[in-house]
Amino acid sequence: MTTSPAVAVERLLRQLAVERGLSAHTIAAYRRDLAGYVAVLEARGVTDASAIAREDVAAFRAALADRGLAASSVARHLSAVKALHRWLVDERVASEDVTRDERPPKLPQRLPKGISVSQMQRLLETPSGDDPAGLRDRALLELLYATGARISEVLGLDVDDLESEHGLVRVTGKGAKQRLVPVGSFARAAVDAWLVRGRPALAAKGRGGPALLLGARGGRLSRQAAWEIIQRVAEEAGVEHVSPHTFRHSFATHLLEGGADVRVVQELLGHASVATTQIYTHVTADTLRDMYTTAHPRAR
Repeated sequence: MTTSPAVAVERLLRQLAVERGLSAHTIAAYRRDLAGYVAVLEARGVTDASAIAREDVAAFRAALADRGLAASSVARHLSAVKALHRWLVDERVASEDVTRDERPPKLPQRLPKGISVSQMQRLLETPSGDDPAGLRDRALLELLYATGARISEVLGLDVDDLESEHGLVRVTGKGAKQRLVPVGSFARAAVDAWLVRGRPALAAKGRGGPALLLGARGGRLSRQAAWEIIQRVAEEAGVEHVSPHTFRHSFATHLLEGGADVRVVQELLGHASVATTQIYTHVTADTLRDMYTTAHPRAR
């Protein structure tokens, strides 16, 4: 039976969602990237996924180049296409993986950008309101820095994920993998204040359900709303180039600068490989080099 490229994509996405437990956000990203591939295949008259040839993959790569996409975007698109073709072979829709020899473009090494401890302190001390929104904003920022969790992980927290007795929070990361992360006293105080004096007022406006952080209408706080909170607070604090990921980068960098073991930081961040975490060691090495150059009388 013939399987069209579009049908193959939908079947792959269903499998990724059900069997691998990928988030709706990740599935949506896969769908967007593969939609362009399907469009190229349809334009070339390919109606059967088993008939896709290397020339079709090359045509898609050329189309990406014509759009002037960054190397990281090209690599992401190709990764999705390779996942599709691996699935076609696994499901015996196709007899060979025509993307086997495809290599992503070489990406420039980008060191993660964090901010200094003093800048982070300014950020965290900026939300001063004692109203529900102010209490929530302070809890959001403190949790981001205290846990090093991704913004989606923090927004996905439920009240029951807090283990107050042991000072821990249960974070659900990529692939629905859970990890326990300690929460410091400042973050615990901010969260407790939010739960007691802020959350009940917003929960009464809607169906917040189990969500820890709520928006103005009582539902789970959205990514867009969280982004706007962070941007507003950063502007008020006078700290530039702040994004939700800045908190994660700063968390890792500050821990390593304070002497934490890289494998402990790996566990806290939820990285599958220590190699991913080790990029932060380059940041701290750069910091040490700058300090040496500035302080040593014969460094320059």
